[in-house]
Amino acid sequence: MDATVKTNPTVITIFGGSGDLTKRKLIPALYNLYLDHWLNKDFRIICTGRSAISDEVFIKGLKEALDQFSRRGKAKKNEWEAFAKNIEYQRADFTQPAFYNFLNKEIKTFTDRVDCAVNKIFYLAVPPQFFETIASRIGEAGLAADRVHSRLVIEKPFGVDLESAKKLNKSLLSIFDETQLYRIDHYLGKETVQNILAFRFANALFEPTWNRNYIDHIQITVAEKIGIEDRGGYYEQSGIIRDMIQNHLLQLVCLIAMEPPVSFNANEVRNKKVDVLHAIRKIKREEVHDFAVRGQYSEGWMEGEKVKGYTDEKDVAPNSTTPTFAAIKFYIDNWRWSGVPFYIRSGKRMQQAISVITIEFKPVPHQSFPAEALDNWQPNRMVLNLQPDMGIRVRFQAKKPGLQMELNPVDMLFNYNDTYASTGTPEGYETLLLDVIEGDATLFMRADQVEAAWELIMPVLSTWEANPSVNFPNYTAGSYGPESAEALIAKDGHNWIVMPFEKNHHE
Repeated sequence: MDATVKTNPTVITIFGGSGDLTKRKLIPALYNLYLDHWLNKDFRIICTGRSAISDEVFIKGLKEALDQFSRRGKAKKNEWEAFAKNIEYQRADFTQPAFYNFLNKEIKTFTDRVDCAVNKIFYLAVPPQFFETIASRIGEAGLAADRVHSRLVIEKPFGVDLESAKKLNKSLLSIFDETQLYRIDHYLGKETVQNILAFRFANALFEPTWNRNYIDHIQITVAEKIGIEDRGGYYEQSGIIRDMIQNHLLQLVCLIAMEPPVSFNANEVRNKKVDVLHAIRKIKREEVHDFAVRGQYSEGWMEGEKVKGYTDEKDVAPNSTTPTFAAIKFYIDNWRWSGVPFYIRSGKRMQQAISVITIEFKPVPHQSFPAEALDNWQPNRMVLNLQPDMGIRVRFQAKKPGLQMELNPVDMLFNYNDTYASTGTPEGYETLLLDVIEGDATLFMRADQVEAAWELIMPVLSTWEANPSVNFPNYTAGSYGPESAEALIAKDGHNWIVMPFEKNHHE
């Protein structure tokens, strides 16, 4: 990737700079932006944490993590040293004013040296309970006053329910303008997620059929093979709804269902996404059991290795009723999508790690072919594979070679790795951090979007919390979730579809 946009000199302050997110994602992403010449030659990265670590030890730890987690592999010595000289570590209590006074002086010194407008980016890689405190301190120190160049980046979770999200929005908006807030969801930075917009709106071939007249239903699956790893304490408070459904999956629904934007202005695109969330039919609490199912994994075997059940994981209560799987059916009540069900599901300890969107089209209105020609008939489908394999598959019917008329499903396949093997695919955080540096908020959630998403899932969340499941665990690690998830979609005459992304594969 060659830089075509010159960015301003930038000071990035990472709160929680000694944590895993910084080591595994943020520094590797910034390093790759540096190597690809997207960063201005004048930049500085200030990492702050509570641990007492020397700059030398801290930089060494960053290098070790970079060598392990960067998409480019191990860093070259001279390139890393040139990059690392712009990083410093500061031990600080970020709840106290002293650090912000220091920060103010450092940024002023940097600004005086470069003698031009400087981006001041504050990245909150800290637990959510510190968001408001840090934002307040930034405001008190006058660091939020530059409405054009001062930006606050907030990791999820953004609230734990509708009321807490509203409270956090109100607090942040009393200090920053909405244009300064970047609520980051790394999922939206993925190349294949962004490609949904290009696929839909840059091709006249597909958009005319992208509606209720031609599409039968849509499925979105985001399955993970991993369990909760060492995040038991977090996951007990979160569960699958807060961790995945409220943000990642609803964002995918928005991208698939949104109307064409007039332009790719940030607010124009986000307006279209919010329209989708407002159009999704609200699920009444007494109807939750008809539209949503939940699950929790038990022990099982994965790749020849026995794995623990959720309640045996570290920091998880032995009688926990926290769901690790959810499937929900939504309807979007607007002109384009009326009557088309959207089925979404996500879970831990699933059979395979895959993120996939399947669009199944309605059958042709009249079959001209003899019955024996249709033995292998399958619906037309479009499958957007987001990860781990990235690409798009279109399934259609063709005549099978031979003297008789026999139809057979065949696939057209676009594979990212085959087409773009030489260019390398940027990580999601590279895309999103560059957008923050450039001041482009298109891929970031706005306050009203966050609240609309919470509003949609609150009936499910509150109903499940008020009525804990009595049959957990109800799916085995290494499966595709509980039987109730199959029943949810089967009662509409459908089944969950996961098409492996090999060439010429047929179910």
